[in-house]
Amino acid sequence: MGQTVGDRIAFGARGNKSVQRKTVKIRDRIKELRRVRAGDLVPHPENWRVHPSSQVAALRGVLNHVGYGSALIARELPDGTLQLIDGHLRAEITPDTIVPVLIMDLDEQEARYVLLTHDPLAALVESDTERLRVLLQSVRSNDDAVNALFEQTAGPRLWASLYPFQADLSEPSPERADEVQRKWETKLGQVWHISRHRLVCGDSRDSTVLDRLWTED
Repeated sequence: MGQTVGDRIAFGARGNKSVQRKTVKIRDRIKELRRVRAGDLVPHPENWRVHPSSQVAALRGVLNHVGYGSALIARELPDGTLQLIDGHLRAEITPDTIVPVLIMDLDEQEARYVLLTHDPLAALVESDTERLRVLLQSVRSNDDAVNALFEQTAGPRLWASLYPFQADLSEPSPERADEVQRKWETKLGQVWHISRHRLVCGDSRDSTVLDRLWTED
C-alpha cells in the first residue's frame, strides 16, 4: 500500500569511521488531492479533539483573513464516503465551502493511529523566542480572537515586552499602583478622553465623580 517516495539513511560516528545504519523506506500514503464540499465529509466517530470557543473564533478570523492554506485529511471508505481524520473544525465552520482534501490510503487502524498522533506531534514544537518576537512585530490582525491567539503563542513574558501597556491592563497589581500612577501622571478627579469615550479617575461609588464624568465638556 502506498508508494515509496525516498530512502532515509542514518550515519553514526564510531571513532573516525561512519557507520551506515538500516535504510528506512518512507511510504507516500497520499492517493490524491480532491476538492469537495466540506459538509459532505463524514466526521471520524473516534475524533477525540474538543474545540473551545476561543479556538473556533480564532479559526474563523484566520479563514476570513487568509482563507484555506492547508488541506483537510480524509480516507475513502468502501462506499465512497470520505471520512475525516484531520480538519473536523474547519469542515464544521465552512460546511458549504469547497475545500481541499488529501485522500490517504489508510485502513481503519492506521486512520486511528494518525488521528491520535497528528495534533500531538505538532504540539511538541518549541519556540525560538527572538524569531517569534520578530514575527509577532510584523503581523497585525483586526480580529480580537486572532490577537488573543498571538498573545497565547507569545506567552506572558514575551507579550509584555512587546505590549507593556496592554500587559499593565491585563495584569493589574495593587503593589504597582504608585509606579503606574507616576508613569501616567494620573490624579483623582481627572477625566480622560479616549476617542468617543471618557474615563474618570475616582471612586465609582461617589456621585460627584460620576457627575464629572457625564457633565464635563
